[in-house]
Amino acid sequence: MAIFAIGDLHLAHSQPKPMGIFGEHWTNHVQLLREKWLQVVTEKDLVIIAGDISWAMHLSAALPDLNWLARLPGTKIMIRGNHDYWWSSIGKVRSKLPSSVYALQNDHFTWEEWTICGTRGWICPGDEGFDNEQDQKIYLREVERLRLSLKSAAGTEAEKIICVLHFPPFNRINQPSAFSDLLEASAVNKCVFGHIHDSGRDQIFQGVRGGVEYLFVAADGLQFRPKLVVD
Repeated sequence: MAIFAIGDLHLAHSQPKPMGIFGEHWTNHVQLLREKWLQVVTEKDLVIIAGDISWAMHLSAALPDLNWLARLPGTKIMIRGNHDYWWSSIGKVRSKLPSSVYALQNDHFTWEEWTICGTRGWICPGDEGFDNEQDQKIYLREVERLRLSLKSAAGTEAEKIICVLHFPPFNRINQPSAFSDLLEASAVNKCVFGHIHDSGRDQIFQGVRGGVEYLFVAADGLQFRPKLVVD
């Protein structure tokens, strides 16, 4: 019962979006994603999906993408990304999800000895273009959502914690943030995240810091193969 992670699927079954405009490696990426998923994931496994799941603008339009995802092997637990505009209230989202797909928001998901917590996150102070008024509000709100998610897991029998974010928990020069401080203070074991698609991903910190192992899992950075997080 392994745990895998991948983010930034950018599915578009109901409103086709040619991803090749973002680079040749995105051409036919949905077919490639399916092929590589089938190579490594079994029905007994868990796959953490780190946001940016569908380009749809409304929940009804996202259903073909969610159903496509449900037909792949494994249990899926997902968070919202910055492009998941279809993700409305969590109650409405959960009411429409296929049986093998779960949505995480302000709470946690238990998988054997592991607890999965997380939130979307946001760009961090120190990033180029960070607005001290508008971005700061969203940043602090997302920090609080992560705090709520981690707090919800307190007292569970699960011994270890994986946190899933969409945005990296650091800025582009890998300085600590309120996200990384909270992860360390909560004794999180692993943190997976995506979002970055430009050349900056080569400078993203990966490895262990403050007791937390950080893993970058944007799909194009993994050549569309889900990353093994727990064997």
